Amino acid sequence: MTVALIGFAAVLILVLLRMPIVFAMGFVGALGFAYERGGSIFNERGLKAAMSMVGKTVTDTAQDYGLSVVPLFILMGLFVNKGGLAKELYAVSNAFLGHMRGGIAMATVAACGGFSAICGSSLATAATMSKVAMPEMRRYGYSDELSTASIAAGGTLGILIPPSVILVIYGLLTETSIGKLFIAGVIPGMIGILFYLLAVRWTVMRNPEAGPAGARTDWAERLRALRSVWAVLLLFFLVIGGLYGLFDFEPINLTFSPTEAAGMGAMGAFLIALGRGNLTVKDTLDVLKETAFTAASLFAVLIGAHIFSNFVNFAGLPQALIEMVTAYDVAPFTVMLMILGIYIILGCVFESLSMLLLTVPIFFPLVTSLGYDPIWFGIVVVVVTEISLITPPVGLNVFILKGVVGDVTTATIFKGVTPFWIADIIRLALIVLLPMIVLFLPNQM
Repeated sequence: MTVALIGFAAVLILVLLRMPIVFAMGFVGALGFAYERGGSIFNERGLKAAMSMVGKTVTDTAQDYGLSVVPLFILMGLFVNKGGLAKELYAVSNAFLGHMRGGIAMATVAACGGFSAICGSSLATAATMSKVAMPEMRRYGYSDELSTASIAAGGTLGILIPPSVILVIYGLLTETSIGKLFIAGVIPGMIGILFYLLAVRWTVMRNPEAGPAGARTDWAERLRALRSVWAVLLLFFLVIGGLYGLFDFEPINLTFSPTEAAGMGAMGAFLIALGRGNLTVKDTLDVLKETAFTAASLFAVLIGAHIFSNFVNFAGLPQALIEMVTAYDVAPFTVMLMILGIYIILGCVFESLSMLLLTVPIFFPLVTSLGYDPIWFGIVVVVVTEISLITPPVGLNVFILKGVVGDVTTATIFKGVTPFWIADIIRLALIVLLPMIVLFLPNQM
């Protein structure tokens, strides 16, 4: 246990020294494994064992069929972006909410939630919606704090509302049903949207000038806007419906696995973008290149995480934590609160995927040994990860937004998102205290 804790601390130090997380986890994991097998990092037997473990990890990860779902969902999100579906979602949300004080920011949050349902990536949601919503909010005189905060916070919904790449990776890491994880994220995602709308309302109540009312839209225009989102609804129904067997009836009998659902979604998004004339040969090649680059980055981090996970498991850290909790008779809820505290602290330093990959192999065996549901824990981890995306100093959505908008300081964005991450803390408390919020839909499957 001591060796594993030293390794964990070493990863933290290397990351703080600006070493990429994939190299930090891989380097420490390999050296730690060599030490455990040979009694020294310079022992030949230990080094050979470590090299063998690293080679097998790389090969197994590259050949894992289950991981093919990751590039397919990334491809789907990029084609959705090219298809212009974000603009239609925003237009519908703005038609119904834009006339209220703070309504355009509320419309942005609602559109982010809809876009998340066909994208699966927080960073892509934040980057896309910033281009769609930011000009409109500036046109009506919204403060930069509220404008950027609503986009940054709304973007975090991309990793919770299905389909979600983070939930896919959690499911693969823990051998948990991806279908049940997806459906479990629906109610917490809806609660997240509601709480973000309340955060916008709170902001404009305290400072009415931060979010002036926009133009009122008549019902004829609202209905026209609703008709324009048929492609979004069709794509969502295709992916989620196939995953949950909604097409499983005579004579079709068609049910998708997660990988098949991702493939159908990617093809559907491609056809929608192509049919709308928004896709050239150059655009298609750019999408394929970006998919390959993003997927390769994710796979590299996964490999580093697996190497580190092999080390901490071989060193016996998860089992040692279980024995410690049992020996001291610590209440399960107290242990859970301590784990959440660690996640919130790490979220101020790590980006979301790295934090999940680093901690889940350690905490998952402990949490399940205490009797907690792995589906519930997955959603809790993702909600905590959402909080990390907008909290200083490493709120990744904030820095993505800063890069897209350009003329707004990160301090302004961090100040604006304060009511939103407070809303997230309240949502997290609800989910922890009332697990049925998460488990109700999976239990109906």
